[in-house]
Amino acid sequence: MSETNQSTTPQKKNNTLLELFFNIVIPSIILMKLSSPEYLGTVTGLIVALAFPVSYAIHDFIKTRSLNFISLLGFLSTLLTGGIALFELSVEWLAIKEAAIPAVIGTVVLASGFFGKPLLAKLLLNPYIFKLELIYETLAQNGNTEQFKRKINNANLILASTFGFSSTMNYILAKWIVTSPTGTVEFNEQLGEMTLLSYPVIAIPSLIMMFGILFYVIKVIAKLTGLTFEEMLNAS
Repeated sequence: MSETNQSTTPQKKNNTLLELFFNIVIPSIILMKLSSPEYLGTVTGLIVALAFPVSYAIHDFIKTRSLNFISLLGFLSTLLTGGIALFELSVEWLAIKEAAIPAVIGTVVLASGFFGKPLLAKLLLNPYIFKLELIYETLAQNGNTEQFKRKINNANLILASTFGFSSTMNYILAKWIVTSPTGTVEFNEQLGEMTLLSYPVIAIPSLIMMFGILFYVIKVIAKLTGLTFEEMLNAS
C-alpha cells in the first residue's frame, strides 16, 4: 500500500516566482548595483550574486530528493560563470558557455529521438496530467500507434530546435552585452544586465515555443484517438 501511495503522489511543484527571484532578479540587482568598490566589490559581489541560484538549486535538491538533467546543467552553468569570472578568463568563454548549455540539452533531446525514446514524451506526456493508459489503448485500437510515434518524433525535433534557438540567442546576447574584461565592475554590471535580459529575450520565446509544441501534441492525440481534451485529461 505504501509503495502505491508513493508512486501516485505527485511531486511538489516549484514556486515559479521564487525561482525567478533567486535565479534572475536578485543576482542581477547585486551584480548591477552592488558590485562597485563602495559596496560589495567585484569579487564579493559576484560570489554573493551566484550564491543565490546555487543555494536555490541545493535547497530544491534537498526538498525533492532529485536533480534532473536540465537542473544539473543549470547548476553547472552557474558554477562555470563563477569560474570564468573569478579566474578572469576571456569574455569569449562566457559567450561559449552561454551557448553550450542549451546546445547540450538540444543534442540530448535530438539523440533521444534517434534511440526511439524521445525526451519530449517524458516531458509532456505526464501520467498526472494525461490518462496515458486510455490514450495508448485507444491508439492501439485505432491502429494509429506507429503514426503517433512518428508525430511525437517530429515534435521532438521541434523541441530540439527550440534549444538551438536558445543557444544561438544566448551567444548573441552574451557577445552583445558583455564586452568588459572579467574581474571589473563593468563586467559584473554587464553580466547582471545579460541575466536580466535573458528572461524576456530568450526564456519567454522558448516558453511560447514549448506551449506551441504541447498544443500540437494535444491536437495529434485528439485526431488519432478521437478523444476530447477533457477525456484525455487525468482530472482525478
